Amino acid sequence: MLSGPREVMARRPWRLSAKLLIISSVVTVIGFSAICVNVMLDMRHGEEALARQTLENLATTIESDVSRNIEIYDLALKAVASNMLLPEIATVSKPIRHLILFDHATTARHFGAIQVFDAEGRLTIDASTLDPMPANRSEEEYFKNHRDNPGAGLFISRPMLFRGAYSIVLSRRISDTDGGFLGVVAGSIRFSYFHELFERLNLDADDTITVLRRDRTIMMRRPFDLEVIGTNLSDRRTWNADNLRVGASYAGQGPIDPTPRLYVRSTGSGPLFVVAGKPLNAVFELWQREAYRIGAVVLALNLFMLASTLVLAREIGRRAEAERKLEEMATTDALTGLKNRRKFDQMIDVEWRRAMRQKTPIALLMIDADHFKAYNDTFGHQAGDQVLVGIAICISDSVSRAGDCAARYGGEEFAVLLPGTSVTDAFKVAEKIRTKVQGWSDDQTSSTVSCGIASLVPTTGMDWPLLVAAADKALYAAKAGGRNQSVVASLPTLSLAA
Repeated sequence: MLSGPREVMARRPWRLSAKLLIISSVVTVIGFSAICVNVMLDMRHGEEALARQTLENLATTIESDVSRNIEIYDLALKAVASNMLLPEIATVSKPIRHLILFDHATTARHFGAIQVFDAEGRLTIDASTLDPMPANRSEEEYFKNHRDNPGAGLFISRPMLFRGAYSIVLSRRISDTDGGFLGVVAGSIRFSYFHELFERLNLDADDTITVLRRDRTIMMRRPFDLEVIGTNLSDRRTWNADNLRVGASYAGQGPIDPTPRLYVRSTGSGPLFVVAGKPLNAVFELWQREAYRIGAVVLALNLFMLASTLVLAREIGRRAEAERKLEEMATTDALTGLKNRRKFDQMIDVEWRRAMRQKTPIALLMIDADHFKAYNDTFGHQAGDQVLVGIAICISDSVSRAGDCAARYGGEEFAVLLPGTSVTDAFKVAEKIRTKVQGWSDDQTSSTVSCGIASLVPTTGMDWPLLVAAADKALYAAKAGGRNQSVVASLPTLSLAA
């Protein structure tokens, strides 16, 4: 009978499992990868913002230059239109008339000579000559516009062949004091102006500069393509005009060619606006190189970490398996294969605490081989060991629940812990074991067992040695009563019932 103090189960030290190590490594790899992706996206957004700012500055600069020259040329047109109303114009000589009309006219080499047309569209005055050749422009777009729209103001025509050179025509209406139509004054800006302007810029071969009228008609484009010049983007169903609102940008395929670009529109309010474009592969070229480099480094580090983790996990698994086997050897009786006394003490302590918390019964069987010493002395220790092994097999066959614990308690004595088992069910288990041993011994030997049974619901102040003592006392009562029987201990008075 156990009468000493209870053994305290040693606390198992914390160990890093292979699964936890793998999960931690995977989480770390995912975290590093997410940070890397976030950094790369920030770099990409930075490259795009820088390119957008550069293109916006470029488009605004070009628009400012174009608008300034148009404004200068428009001042000359206004002066001519105003001077045409002077009464003396019709009476002075042609040289004096030229001095009066074209005194403020610009003479830049890219600007065409200003011409004056009467209400019928006939050329009457030409700044380049005193005797202009007969010409009629009544069918031209700009002439019809001024004739039909008194408030048209400055009108910029579609690109056209004007006086032998591709140009855009700038024109204003000449009206009398009553608003009547007297004719049109027109001049031109040649394409050579735009070519020279674009050549001064440091642009890549695939960069585009597009000058458009407010109605989205292409006035000029770099790279130059005469088939594109004069196209109105509003007529293209595949292009959404809202892609390039004032001061906006757009990344993707443009309306002219399939090359994906970053397009930025100028923010000015002049009669023409400019859209600057740069291929997306050029915008992100530096970023892509950095992304490949950083991505390769991070990938190599991740692979190294995962490979190291797998190696460590394998070693941890081997160590855990070795420790499991050692623990199993340390808690298993070598002869019978049942749990040993040390493991039994740990299990009963744990189950006793659980039964106390949950207020459930816990049962214990103490089993002893009858006349074992005499049998051992008669047939030898090897035969005695075979009897103990047979009894252990009978016990194992009778105890199958996961929480049950069958152990070799010492010598020829065995203990069976049955958590959550009433005294009635425990008695049935004990009888099952006893009859199995008896049936086996009838064929092999003449060995039987005696069983002591105790079951109770632990309460505060009670300890598990009380249960062991009760089952042990019942076992001695079974032996005193003739052996090969099961006796139940009556608790808490520990009176015995056969």
